[in-house]
Amino acid sequence: MAKLTEIGWEEFEALSPEAKRPYLENPDGGGLPYHTLFAQQFDRAALERLCALANRIRFINKSKEGALYLKNVLAHKRAMLYFSQPSSRTFLSHLAACQILGITTGSVRDAATSSEFKGESHEDSIRTFSSYFDMIIMRSPERGLAEKMAWELSNSERPIPILNAGSGKDQHPTQALLDIYTLVRSFENKGGIDGRTVTFCGDLMRGRTVRSLSHLLTNFRDVRQIFVAPPELQVPADVVMALAKKGVSFEVMDSLKEATKVSDAVYMTRIQDEWDQAKGESAKIDTSHFKFGAEELALLRPDAIIMHPLPRRDEIATCCDHDPRAMYWRQMRNGMWIRAALIAATFGFERTIMECGY
Repeated sequence: MAKLTEIGWEEFEALSPEAKRPYLENPDGGGLPYHTLFAQQFDRAALERLCALANRIRFINKSKEGALYLKNVLAHKRAMLYFSQPSSRTFLSHLAACQILGITTGSVRDAATSSEFKGESHEDSIRTFSSYFDMIIMRSPERGLAEKMAWELSNSERPIPILNAGSGKDQHPTQALLDIYTLVRSFENKGGIDGRTVTFCGDLMRGRTVRSLSHLLTNFRDVRQIFVAPPELQVPADVVMALAKKGVSFEVMDSLKEATKVSDAVYMTRIQDEWDQAKGESAKIDTSHFKFGAEELALLRPDAIIMHPLPRRDEIATCCDHDPRAMYWRQMRNGMWIRAALIAATFGFERTIMECGY
């Protein structure tokens, strides 16, 4: 297996995500990642293993005895949650996942409270964290930072894994994992994900969750993807090119109602105005036809689902919240379980948990 120590940063950075994958695999993980940086690291077999592990952790945790067992699995490990971009769900989900496994955690949630405020480089900060912790879970507004830090640590005296909890406008792989896990659980008794139609609606241009989930869905057979957004926020060319290259069926539409009628899952997203280059730029875009409300709910198939990575604004009306097809609250809880599975697998404890007596 190729190692990150065998390649320079500039050479590694220039590779496609698919070409980077061999450099990031866990030598003890049977094809699972060591550093989790982007969605293209996961094939269908890896996704199915992680979903199965998440289900197992979920089941074991139902009893007091099982929960105490899980808390001892990784009680000897420590994780640093390094979040230099605002977050509540992603931060708390990873924190809860660590707590389920007994991992001791530390956190920095604002660069102004770290030595970076004094001018310390990202590299020095990461090396500092690696002195105290066994894993770094990081979220950053800076594009490509998680990859650069993974390369830096792999070439240091203390290499530890990095989990990308959101990197710029690029990717959000652990969100995509929980999205897939939600789809798997929603359709597990209805034929699975194969052959489904998934509609993405909202800010598709800047939504890293959309990019990551779109990639993961290509691991399933005959999944059709529909992209609904104002022209200014429509799905970016790199996503379209990746789907076309893989022969995936997709369609760009401007009617949420029409897409809803044919969808098995509608994945709504908010306007990502934190990326505006000029203040108020996004507010000038007409998004009034890209909101999910009572009319869309009436058009949704009886066994279809509504998803959202959250937080939301007004793109899903609150009248949808108590409909059994609204999965966004369950989706959030699913994140805790699949992230616990990923963390356990990263440390090489997949088999231990799957074969335990609980």
